[in-house]
Amino acid sequence: MENQHEAFFWQKNYPEGVPFDIDPGKYESLVDLFEETVEQHNSKVAFDNFDKELTYAELELYSRYFGAYLQQELGLKKGDAIAIQIPNLLQYPIALWGALRAGLVVVNTNPLYTPREMEHQFKDAGVKAILIYENFAYNLQTIVRNTDIETVIVTGTGDMLGTLKGFIVNLVVRHVKKMVPKYHLPDAVSFKEVLDIGKKKTLNTIKPAAEDIAFLQYTGGTTGLSKGAMLTHRNIIAALEGSTAWVKPVLPASGAIIVTALPMYHIFALTANCLLIFKLGGKNILITNPRDLPAFIKTISKHRFNMISGVNTLFNAMLNHPDFGMINFDELKVTLGGGMAVQDAVAQKWEEATGCPLAEAYGMTETSPGITINPLDGNHRMSSIGLPFPSTEVKIMSDEGVEVPHGEHGELWVRGPQVMKGYWKNEAATNEMFDGEWLKTGDIATVDDDGFFKIVDRKKEMILVSGFNVFPNEIENVIAMHPKVLEVGAIGIPDERSGEKVKVFVVKKDDSLTADEVIEFCKAQLTAYKVPKEVAFKAELPKTNVGKILRRKLKE
Repeated sequence: MENQHEAFFWQKNYPEGVPFDIDPGKYESLVDLFEETVEQHNSKVAFDNFDKELTYAELELYSRYFGAYLQQELGLKKGDAIAIQIPNLLQYPIALWGALRAGLVVVNTNPLYTPREMEHQFKDAGVKAILIYENFAYNLQTIVRNTDIETVIVTGTGDMLGTLKGFIVNLVVRHVKKMVPKYHLPDAVSFKEVLDIGKKKTLNTIKPAAEDIAFLQYTGGTTGLSKGAMLTHRNIIAALEGSTAWVKPVLPASGAIIVTALPMYHIFALTANCLLIFKLGGKNILITNPRDLPAFIKTISKHRFNMISGVNTLFNAMLNHPDFGMINFDELKVTLGGGMAVQDAVAQKWEEATGCPLAEAYGMTETSPGITINPLDGNHRMSSIGLPFPSTEVKIMSDEGVEVPHGEHGELWVRGPQVMKGYWKNEAATNEMFDGEWLKTGDIATVDDDGFFKIVDRKKEMILVSGFNVFPNEIENVIAMHPKVLEVGAIGIPDERSGEKVKVFVVKKDDSLTADEVIEFCKAQLTAYKVPKEVAFKAELPKTNVGKILRRKLKE
């Protein structure tokens, strides 16, 4: 590796017991990892949803039925694509592992996608079968005939909760809460029916090669048509080995419990929750709808959990909810923030309230997703995204492609075994993203002399005020510290005199807050050109499915 003495200067601050390198070839494929794990932890609980538990043995059984159906009943072959478009339900890990064991490529799809977004993704990936949540099946009916999808499997909220409970839950969701709009998919088959048919068939387990694609994980839809990141079995195994090395010293030796509020179809929760805790033989508490905060808090109050992951807005919402005091944090060892910048005010309040640091990690869909992570032994640094994962190189580059000195701004580049193979059927986008083996993240960052990295902002979201770079993250971080502010988003808007000026959108925690108060607060914290010139108050801010504030929508 070039500049090896420089590339690994951060290792002096690695937590004790964390190796500098991992073996991405420890398992040939995720199927090998699955078989070893279910054998080791057979009788333990793997997933819990609505108080219904699924053991590792049951997961092996049901995923075998699901895989056998795909393979023997539908005739799907190694490398064929299946879309999974459901929220956090027990059906998700069953379908995920069933598809992988059958040798298929999994295309994770956000259930909230519009028909246009669905059609693009399904056609681009060549999806041949889909498992879809019945609440959103009406969107599929309008576009399914425009795709290569031959089989539609529909599932309801209660399908894996047992006969009586499942019946009641589905009845309430469909007819009392009326959350399932009418749809017309006459040839669709139910998830339960799939398991019943698959039970009578034999799964011919496929062992993929390390470089075979495990997931087509779509990304970048906010700036145009989304692109499918080709994540191989080796990519995901590398990410899991790196994550395992980082969390193992601080989590219980066996039976770790994690709260999974982020959707598992998102790369963050897929790797950091669903797959990591599975690999460790732990239990995932699946939260189907984290936006229902009272129900969410009531659910996790029943568990002595050791780890929780989320985005800044989730932690902020929890801290500001009147029922927050119901939660027992005595066994909490790891709080992991990612997906968006963790604000200092939220991190401080979380640690004060729970006794557990809110450690920020950073990654991308294209890197499976881990790039950097803060130490979990108490030596984390606020406002920092931490140190590079094991076997991962990170550097800060100028626009001219020259590495910049420590402390200076530049684009963050990364290379490592978790970096994607490229974009599916999109050589131009792949070439634009890479410089040799190095992936260009598009994020502006700095690194200090101790090797701790800090994201300054997205390259494309930087605001240019009279020739000065202004980063929305910095503005948001400052305003979030105001005691009357609940949430904030910052953007640049055109200005005749300065080219652009800063505008902020604020959700009030206290109705008495005024625009002048916000501006005066900023004047005490920020240099003049960074101070917002306009303040708009909103009841809520637009967010992605995982809770990341959408600045693009604010601009619109």
